[in-house]
Amino acid sequence: MNATILSNNEKQNHYPVLLNEILSIISPRNGGTFIDCTLGQGGYSKSILSFSKTKVIALDRDASCYKIAEEIEKKNKSRFIFYNIKFSEIDKIEKKFFPIKGIIFDLGYSYKQIKDPTKGLSFENKGPLNMKMGLNEFSASEVVNRLSEKDLQLIFKYFGEEKDSKKIAKKIILERSKKEIDTEKLVKIINSVKINKNKKIHNATKVFQALRIFVNKEISELIYGLIKSVQIIDTNGLIIAVSFHSLEDRIIKYFFRSLSEQRKISRYYPELLKEKNVLRLIKKKPILPSKEEIKLNKPSRSAKLRYAIKINNIESFEKDFLKKFQKLLEIENLYRKLWKIFF
Repeated sequence: MNATILSNNEKQNHYPVLLNEILSIISPRNGGTFIDCTLGQGGYSKSILSFSKTKVIALDRDASCYKIAEEIEKKNKSRFIFYNIKFSEIDKIEKKFFPIKGIIFDLGYSYKQIKDPTKGLSFENKGPLNMKMGLNEFSASEVVNRLSEKDLQLIFKYFGEEKDSKKIAKKIILERSKKEIDTEKLVKIINSVKINKNKKIHNATKVFQALRIFVNKEISELIYGLIKSVQIIDTNGLIIAVSFHSLEDRIIKYFFRSLSEQRKISRYYPELLKEKNVLRLIKKKPILPSKEEIKLNKPSRSAKLRYAIKINNIESFEKDFLKKFQKLLEIENLYRKLWKIFF
């Protein structure tokens, strides 16, 4: 997921969101190796590499990023390497590239990706529902046309925070019995349910968000990406995350806070026996884009940046985090029902 947005009004110029703020946090002029967890159009990686003492390891699940990666590598030989992997596979990076000074998660999509009709991310496109960003097991079409009414309702409610999830799921089941649902048909179904709704955002926005999150397993990718980033980064290393909707931000906020607050091992133990903090949270509130950035690049208005510094190594810390978001992970695992349908 790429926080970089390309603006129509600016001839599709490249705008890495909150770039100045990130550079200020990681201080690349002092050198170091950084992991850019979503290469996308290369905005963060190129900016970091503009400082001569830096190295960048870039990841992206979207294979179309190979071309951009090759261009960056040609200009930065021995200072840049690309992995076509997901967040949850960040621990596959070869140890020879360590130590790592900072890990940057950017959780949006580029204008180029959204407007690509083959990806089927936008409700403005026509044709089949896809939404696969790479290294996927199923498409949005399979979800909408195969999963049960109850399953669709849960996906729309929890991943899209869609208030009309029940009505939309019911209408989908009715309509797909007549003909397989594509992008255009799904938008019509949603519009028929949300006739007199608030027009500040498109009626289909939340359902499409929910499907995209489900198809790409964005919840578990973020959760395990954060867990593994703490496990692999060195003490004093920075973990930075830029999110674009409330569900993502809620996960990041809880993760950083839970690992930066002292917790008792047990209420029966003496007060001094506490778990070590894994992280130090620098700011409790997120960093937001400036008015100038929003004016230049409107999609950046929903961005929130949070970051923390690793201060201790602890072998096991993830149980509480996984338990907190167990419901979301269970809903994400509904995709396994598709295996039973097809196999």
